[in-house]
Amino acid sequence: MEPAAERPYAEPDLPPGRGEISAALIEYLRGTGPLPGDAVLTGAEPLGDDLQLALYLCYELHYRGFAGVDGAREWDPGLLRVRAALEKPFLAALRAGATRHTRADEALDELLVEPVDGEGVSHFLRDEGELWQLREYAAQRSVYHLKEADPHAWVLPRLWGRAKAGMAAVEFDEWGAGRAERVHARLFADLMTDLGLDPSYGRYLDACGDEALAVVNLMSLFGLHRALRGALVGHFAAVETTSSPGSRRLASAMRRTGAGPAAEHFYTEHVEADAVHEQVVRREVVAGLLEQEPHLDADIAFGVDATGWVEDRLANRLLEAWRSGRSSLRTAV
Repeated sequence: MEPAAERPYAEPDLPPGRGEISAALIEYLRGTGPLPGDAVLTGAEPLGDDLQLALYLCYELHYRGFAGVDGAREWDPGLLRVRAALEKPFLAALRAGATRHTRADEALDELLVEPVDGEGVSHFLRDEGELWQLREYAAQRSVYHLKEADPHAWVLPRLWGRAKAGMAAVEFDEWGAGRAERVHARLFADLMTDLGLDPSYGRYLDACGDEALAVVNLMSLFGLHRALRGALVGHFAAVETTSSPGSRRLASAMRRTGAGPAAEHFYTEHVEADAVHEQVVRREVVAGLLEQEPHLDADIAFGVDATGWVEDRLANRLLEAWRSGRSSLRTAV
């Protein structure tokens, strides 16, 4: 399979707002209005569309930014204050809803046991998913996969020794091991092309619900805060532990529906790579971090639990819509 031509770098457009907070934030980024005030920020639904989009906008300034928005906004003190006000209820909701374990080994061991008759999204898509549902799944996931592994890079300066070396080794693979055509974000863009989707960065942000935004916001929240480095490692371990079997099912779904060679390849690549990554993350990153900072055990467990919790919310949205014959997206693709 010949790799597709590399796409030009471009900043995405700002999306429409979804409520008072995100609308005010967008106007501020455009230079046409003030930041949302405390009265608006107080009482926002932590997992709702408005707060999750607003958080995503704040975080995206640390990645590719937005077309027409001054790059200096990344460190705008007022924006950082608003971001902190949004993060507080989101983190509180995660801790209240997701916390189940206090030890990393217990949380991760539980992920190794797959149900015989699984009912998750990858099972559904493998067994009965249609091409339009695979397209929706790719659109929902694009807000992360087009910057795959980037949120996890924030933790590298906060690790040392075995943990740092192991994390860097896995990230190196995620970024193509030195080959641009093998960068996982690019492989996902090729998948989108096979599915007839626009692979432009941020193209489907407005189509994604709050559940998909919460998945990627969790990564940025954990990654951008040194105090949450344990949670980021737990999140990364959870992703790598569950990726290989899920990717095998999704590769089967792509093959069964004739989605295309690049669509299938994205997931077959993850079947083998993430089986290896799981071992590296568990034995080197998690074990190495606990060896140096054993007090982070509960934080790592929280990262594992929180990852499963936000993923379950997204899965519920997708499956509820699809089993009713409805689209899971906010806007058509």
